Amino acid sequence: MYVCLCKQITDSQIRAAVQDGATSLNDVRQRLGVASQCGKCGTLTSEIVRETMVDSVDDDSLFYAVS
Repeated sequence: MYVCLCKQITDSQIRAAVQDGATSLNDVRQRLGVASQCGKCGTLTSEIVRETMVDSVDDDSLFYAVS
């Protein structure tokens, strides 16, 4: 789906940028130009960045406290 209409940037492009190392809205803005014109897509872009980072965490890398 299109997230940034001004620059025609999709959620897939944002997720790919995160998988390539972007970790914030600023990183994605530098790579893709998202939220650089009207800025209305900034909030959704940040949410996609956070979701993608959480989804990419390997379950084996989580530590659980055992009592």
